[in-house]
Amino acid sequence: MRAVIVAAFVAFALTMALTPLAAKLFRRLKAGQPIRTDGPQTHLAKAGTPTMGGVVFIFTTVLAYISGHLVLMALPERVNGVTFNRPTGFTATGIVLIGLFVTCGFVGFIDDWLKIRRKHSGGISGRAKVLGLTIAATAFGFLAVYYTGSIDSKEISETVATPYLSFTSDIGPNITKIGMVLLIVLLVNATANGVNLTDGLDGLATGASMMAFLAFMIIGFWEYRHWCGGAQPADNLCYNVRDPLELALIAGAAAGAMFGFLWWNTSPAQIFMGDSGSLSLGALIAGLAFASKTILLLPIIGALFVITTASVMIQVTSFKLTGRRVFRMSPIQHHFELAGWSEVTIVVRFWIIAGIGVAIALGFFFADFLRIAG
Repeated sequence: MRAVIVAAFVAFALTMALTPLAAKLFRRLKAGQPIRTDGPQTHLAKAGTPTMGGVVFIFTTVLAYISGHLVLMALPERVNGVTFNRPTGFTATGIVLIGLFVTCGFVGFIDDWLKIRRKHSGGISGRAKVLGLTIAATAFGFLAVYYTGSIDSKEISETVATPYLSFTSDIGPNITKIGMVLLIVLLVNATANGVNLTDGLDGLATGASMMAFLAFMIIGFWEYRHWCGGAQPADNLCYNVRDPLELALIAGAAAGAMFGFLWWNTSPAQIFMGDSGSLSLGALIAGLAFASKTILLLPIIGALFVITTASVMIQVTSFKLTGRRVFRMSPIQHHFELAGWSEVTIVVRFWIIAGIGVAIALGFFFADFLRIAG
C-alpha cells in the first residue's frame, strides 16, 4: 500500500506544481481553447483559456508510476516471516496500460493542436479520431490478450486480459481472443468519447474521472490482498488477475494527478484538459476494467459518462427521426445550463451521480466477495 500512496502523492504534488506553469506557457504560446459559438453563451467568456492540460497529468502520472516502482524495489520481500509476492520491475500490465494512456492522449493532442492552429473548435474529423483510438486500442487489445511476458525475469503464462466476460471476476462465456480484442476496441472508444463528451464544464470530467480511478485503486489493491499469485493460498476467495498491484499503482497515480489538476481546473478553470486529457482518461479507465476483470462493472463505475453519452445518442436519434430535440442542448449538462442552473450547481450534482455509480459498483464488488466467503 505504501507504493500506491507514494505514487498518488507524487502525482498530486507534481500536477499541482506543474499545471500553473503549463497554463502560463500555453497562454504565451496562445494555445487557448476555441469556444463553440452555438453553445451556451456563458461559455464565450472562457475563450482563450489555455488547453492541453492533459499533457501535464499524463506526464505526472507516468512519473508517479515509476516512483511507485522505486518504492516497491526498496520494500523488504519478507515481513515477520511472511514472503510477499509482488513485482518490483515493470510488468506487462503496467506497460500496456501506460501505453494505451499515452497513445490515446497523443490522439487527443493532435486534435487540440489543430483546434489551436485553426482557431476553431473543430480539430481532427470524427472518423480520424475514431481511427486513432481504434489503432491504439487494437494494439492494447492484442498485447493484453496474447502477450504473457514475465514478472521479475520469471516467465509466466497469464495474459493481462482473458477471452471471458467478467463482472468481479471471469464469468464467461468465452468470446474468443479475437472477440475480446474487438470488445476492447469498442469499449475503449466508447469510454474515451464518454469522458470527452462529459468534459464540457469546469472540473466536471476531472472530478468524475478521479472517482473512477479511486474505485479501480481500491479494486486493484483488494485483488492484490486476495491474489491467487500472492502469499495467500489459491482458493475460491482469491482473484486470478495478472498484476493486481500494478492496477492499484496506476489507478492511484491517475487519481492523485486528477486531484492536483482539479485545483486549477475547477470553476473558473485556469486551464482545460483538452482532448489530450479526456481521451487518455477514458481509455485508461476502460483498460483498467479489462485488466482487473471488471468489464461489466465499467458502465456502473462510469455511470455519468454513460448518461452523458446516452443523452447525445437520444438527441441525435430523436432529431433524425422526428425533427424534434429531447433536450435544449446535448450533452445533457448543457441542457441544464440553458435551463438556468449555474455551472457549479451542475458540476456538483453530476459529481454526486458519478459518486453514486462508483459506490454501487464497489458495493457489487465487495458483496460478491462476501457471497463467496459466506
